[in-house]
Amino acid sequence: MSNHLSKKIEKIKDKLTRSLNEATNIKILENIRINFLGKKGLITTLMSELKNLSIEDKKKFGPLINKLKSKVEEQIKKTKENLIKKQTKAKISKKENFDVTAYKTNQLNGHLHILSQFTQEVEDIFISMGFEIFEGPQVETDFYNFTALNIPQDHPARDMYDTFWLNKKNMLMRTHTSPAQIHAMQNTKPPIAGIVTGTTFRHEAVDASHDIQFMQCEGIYIDKNVTLANLFAVTKKFLEKLFNKKDLDIRIRPGYFPFVEPGVEIDMKCPFCKNGCSICKKTTWIEVFPGGLIHPNVLKFGKIDPEKYSGFAFGFGLTRLVMLKHNINDVRLLHSGKIKFLEQF
Repeated sequence: MSNHLSKKIEKIKDKLTRSLNEATNIKILENIRINFLGKKGLITTLMSELKNLSIEDKKKFGPLINKLKSKVEEQIKKTKENLIKKQTKAKISKKENFDVTAYKTNQLNGHLHILSQFTQEVEDIFISMGFEIFEGPQVETDFYNFTALNIPQDHPARDMYDTFWLNKKNMLMRTHTSPAQIHAMQNTKPPIAGIVTGTTFRHEAVDASHDIQFMQCEGIYIDKNVTLANLFAVTKKFLEKLFNKKDLDIRIRPGYFPFVEPGVEIDMKCPFCKNGCSICKKTTWIEVFPGGLIHPNVLKFGKIDPEKYSGFAFGFGLTRLVMLKHNINDVRLLHSGKIKFLEQF
């Protein structure tokens, strides 16, 4: 296995050199970046193989792969700078020798939507912490959306979700991304560490802070002897990276959610102020997301023995976090298609 990884690392180095030599513009370079560093890229795939190694091999290859990742990022950055210099030089030359009958001013360039940018940022942070990216369907069954999450037919927690039911019996538009954790548990053996990002749907009145569709992120970690301390450590590290703030404080409050026991609400110290501001409503604390230890019943529905394994789960609104980070005061702007708004990002 170690020889196999060593060969893979050398092949990736060679492929990177060849690819960068063929990069003639930023678009090609971006495809190269995705191919090597994206959520399904060569480096990410290589990192996922670490979990199958012995402790000694992990100590040996972990630093090598991290060094490789840093080298890839550095060379891509350097190549991008060189390409930008060449493009800038070409633009200057074009302006100095332009054809007045063909030149068009104010040409617009497109870019990724702010929600897509933010989703990629969140996924990259979790990938750097060893999490995989899971996917789940937007049209779900009653079993995966409710029952398998310890919310049976007569459970009062169902009233918390304004559900879009379909004409087909027991089918609905998922009300949260939590069903994906059941799919992941049924299809993957522990240890499991992964997140799923995607759109969810609820039959709500649309206003500045509510919409009928919004994006969420669900995360789980399942292994032997997992505790709440693991959840708090992952939460703190994620928020520090997302808001680019070291030593960000978090606080824990008890909370109730049918699929975790015990359940907690996690708040973070406001990253925008010290004494209170409009974003934190003068409290200096911001409610971020709920979580807890996965309920034994949920583990059973996921075909995992709760006597051997434990795990934590958390979920948060991607839409809410992007609004928080970029101080967006109306959720409807994200789907409005207003150019002046989108150009800011």
